[in-house]
Amino acid sequence: MATVYLIRHGQASFGKDNYDQLSPRGWEQGQVLGRWLAGKVTPSAVFGGDMERHRETVEAIASGFGQSLPDMQVVEGLNEFDHMQVVERLKPEWADRQVMARDMAAFPKPARAFQQVFEKAMARWIGGEYDAEYSETWNAFQHRVVTALEELIRYADGGDMLVSTSGGPIAVIAQHVLGLSDEKALAVNNVIANTSVSRLLYSGSRRSLAVFNNYSHLEAEDPALVTFR
Repeated sequence: MATVYLIRHGQASFGKDNYDQLSPRGWEQGQVLGRWLAGKVTPSAVFGGDMERHRETVEAIASGFGQSLPDMQVVEGLNEFDHMQVVERLKPEWADRQVMARDMAAFPKPARAFQQVFEKAMARWIGGEYDAEYSETWNAFQHRVVTALEELIRYADGGDMLVSTSGGPIAVIAQHVLGLSDEKALAVNNVIANTSVSRLLYSGSRRSLAVFNNYSHLEAEDPALVTFR
C-alpha cells in the first residue's frame, strides 16, 4: 500500500495583518519536520493548496530535508475553508480586526478565548441552518476536499506523496475514511497540531488511516514547538 502524508501547515501569523504566512516558529516547525522525514520518506509527488502557508511549509520542509523534493503542485481543493468568514457570521463586529483585537485583549488568554468563539462558530456553520450566509457550506467543503484527495491518489498512481494542507481538510479526510459524525469531525479539527503528520494508506479503492496527528518530531526537538494555532 502507498502512503499519503497529510501535513498541517506550520504555525501561521495569528493576529497579524497577513495571517496567511508562517510565523518564525512555523518556519522552524517545518524545518524540524523536514529533518525528521529525511531518510524515512521518498515521495514521488508533493501537493499543497494555493495558500501561502501551504507553500511556505513545503519550503521549510525542503530546507530541513537536505535533498531535493519534487516541486509542489497546487490543488485548490486542499485549501482551508474561510475561517474568518465562519467566525464573522457568528460575531459580525469582528469583521473589524481592531474590534476583534480589543475584545481578545480583554482576556488573560486571548488564544483560548478565540478558540471558544471559533468552536461555536464552527458548530453554527456545520449545523446547516444558516447555509445561505456562507460562501461555502460545510457540505460543499467536505465534497471538494474528498474530491481533491481522490484526484491526488489517481495522479500519484501508487506512489507515496506529501500533502501540505490545513486542519480542516485533514479533519474531513479523517471523517470520510473513518465514518465520523460532523460533531466528531469538529472535535478532530480542534486537536490537529501544526506540522503534524497523518498517514493515509491507499490501494485500489481501499483507504485506511494508519496514523493521525503525529507531532513527535516536535516533541523530540523541543516541546515548546508544539502549537495548535
